[in-house]
Amino acid sequence: MFVGDSLGLNQWQSLTCLIHTAVPQAKYTSQRIEGLSIFSFPEYGVSIMLLRNAFLVDIVNEKRGRVLKLNSIGSGQLWRRVDVLIFDTWHWWLLIDRKQPWDYVQDNNLIRRDMNRTVAYEKALRTWARWVNFNIDPAKTKVFFQGVSPDHMDSRDWWDTTAKTCRGETKPLLSKEYPGGLPPAQVVLNKVLRSVSKRVHLLDITGLSQLRKDGHPSAFGYGGQRGNDCTHWCLPGVPDTWNELLFASLIQS
Repeated sequence: MFVGDSLGLNQWQSLTCLIHTAVPQAKYTSQRIEGLSIFSFPEYGVSIMLLRNAFLVDIVNEKRGRVLKLNSIGSGQLWRRVDVLIFDTWHWWLLIDRKQPWDYVQDNNLIRRDMNRTVAYEKALRTWARWVNFNIDPAKTKVFFQGVSPDHMDSRDWWDTTAKTCRGETKPLLSKEYPGGLPPAQVVLNKVLRSVSKRVHLLDITGLSQLRKDGHPSAFGYGGQRGNDCTHWCLPGVPDTWNELLFASLIQS
């Protein structure tokens, strides 16, 4: 089960396509029940699920409005029923104004209109880490966390003054390291993962994906020429490599 935002969706779509390509004659079913998407291969007894939960913690509708609760996870019962969990979160933490899906942030008993997003992100990750520590049996469930998927909205991050975004990029960066360095969110994630007592595998996708400024839908995302998508990834493409890493880690463990 993938649990997270649209970058988790990107990887889930890639994995379902890869598996279908491996067994093209196998019968499959596909269904969506509210926020849960399920792609199954009945003859193999395998289901690949996606649960849309962009923050991992809860958003609750109250009289005052929609409250993002940094210390609460209400959907964990669904997470406990699967063999493999792959989590991700970050990009929705940056949304502001009308795009953000909450009106208030609650940290324990303190409720406010807003707060530093990176601090809020870390608090939510620590709530997730406590959930893993108290609820996961490593003998039954393997837990992965997808590293922060980079965007390519600012060409200064790869030291290119001739472009503005990923639009028009046709070649990857031919270097071992990304000039812009690791995203701060990945530094926070690395710190939190070190505090988890149960084993969590980091899918270390950030560095290799940073080099793929050419891998986004750009002008062909968001339904055509109406926008410029430098956040999500083309398929086939970069998420296929993420799933190769996932496969290798599953085989090794």
